[in-house]
Amino acid sequence: MKYLAVVVAMLLMTHSHAEDKDKWSGKNKPLANATYLVYSGEPGDRAPPTSADRKLAIAIRGEAAKEIFDSIGPDAKGVSCSLEDGERMRSKGEIWCSYMPSDGYMCFLGFNLRTGQPHSGGTC
Repeated sequence: MKYLAVVVAMLLMTHSHAEDKDKWSGKNKPLANATYLVYSGEPGDRAPPTSADRKLAIAIRGEAAKEIFDSIGPDAKGVSCSLEDGERMRSKGEIWCSYMPSDGYMCFLGFNLRTGQPHSGGTC
C-alpha cells in the first residue's frame, strides 16, 4: 500500500509541473480530468470487487496525461488500439498512454489493492 500512496502522490505532483521549469512551483494542482474504478478480475474482463480481489484502475486525460505521455517516450512501434490515423502509444512498466487526434491524450495505470503491486489499469 505504501507503493500505491507514493504513485498516487507522484500523479498528483505530475500535474503540478509547468511547461517551463523556471515556472515550476513545486505545489500540487488539482487533477480534474481523472477517473477511477475499483474492480476484480483483469483489466479486459472486469467484475465487481470482492473481499479477495480488489484492483484500482486510474484513467487520466488532458494536460496531465500529455505531461505523462511526454515523460515516458518514445512512441511504441507497431502497436495500435484503433484504426485512427495519427494514433500514438507509449508505455513504461505498467503505465501506458495514448494520443488520438479525435480524443487527445489519455493515460492508464492501476494497482492491486490487496498486494499494492502495480498493474495495467486499462486495455485497448
